[in-house]
Amino acid sequence: MKSRTKRRLAPADLDALTRRALGAGVRASAEMTDGFANAVWRLTLDDGRDVVLKLSPPPELEQLTYERNLLRMEAAAIGLAAGAGVPVAGLVCAGFDDPVLGGDYLVLDALPGTPWNQSAPEGGDLRRDLGRLLAVLHSVTGSEWGYPHAGLTGETWRAAYLAMIGALLDDTERYPTPLPVPAAEIRSIVTAASVALEEVTTPRLVHFDVWPGNVFLDLEGTPAIQAIIDHERAFWGDPLAELITPTIFDEVREDDPLLAGYREVRPLELHPVRLDLYRAYLYLILLVENGPRQYPEEDYAPLRDLATVSLVKALDGLG
Repeated sequence: MKSRTKRRLAPADLDALTRRALGAGVRASAEMTDGFANAVWRLTLDDGRDVVLKLSPPPELEQLTYERNLLRMEAAAIGLAAGAGVPVAGLVCAGFDDPVLGGDYLVLDALPGTPWNQSAPEGGDLRRDLGRLLAVLHSVTGSEWGYPHAGLTGETWRAAYLAMIGALLDDTERYPTPLPVPAAEIRSIVTAASVALEEVTTPRLVHFDVWPGNVFLDLEGTPAIQAIIDHERAFWGDPLAELITPTIFDEVREDDPLLAGYREVRPLELHPVRLDLYRAYLYLILLVENGPRQYPEEDYAPLRDLATVSLVKALDGLG
């Protein structure tokens, strides 16, 4: 989707960047437009390698508070996920505060597979496999809660969650956002309900953006999951939050193969209040992020409408 946060680079700029970072120029390039925030290109280098370049927004462009240093969190999460045995697009190199372009970038291995949302094979077995992989991801534990790279942390998961959603509500003042419920009322509802988060005692790595576009499939023979990509929204928190994006705008059902696959690896009990807290957080992100990004109205309107209705439903469940 078009977004004001996506940087535009000329071919000469792409070539200069890869020569500095990898010692090889660009033979061919194509922008990948499916994402919502960072500019992404698929590049063929003159040494024959195929890579993906991901570039942060211009440093002078304000973003949401939680979006500070997203690519740094992604770089860390890729290494941790790969170390646990989760298939990812390998990190070739990372550059932070690049002195020429400014901002951060990642260079990743290009994947030969196909995004799940562009192939639509039968999903039962794949969802079960995805559940297993998410359980493996959640075996990665940390020493902090929340978004350390963005400075949104807490001594407990409850404190970190309130810092994270509180930052989003504060962002509605910097970027006036039409909300179906006043920000002060949302803050009051989630604060009261957040006592349910006290039972979460171990920080685990949560991707929090596992929708079909972020799952690559190998379609040679029986479809199989090739990699989980786009770890930029990852945080340290409650594994239950991971169920929200694979079931976005819907409910988590006990008969979902995703849940069955997950439970083959590690236990996971559903908790309605915690699930609604995480839904409220995600749907609020989808509404507030239009402030800095300024999506085209005709593209954004259906997403905004779904997020608005779903936020109200989540808040009603909490209230």
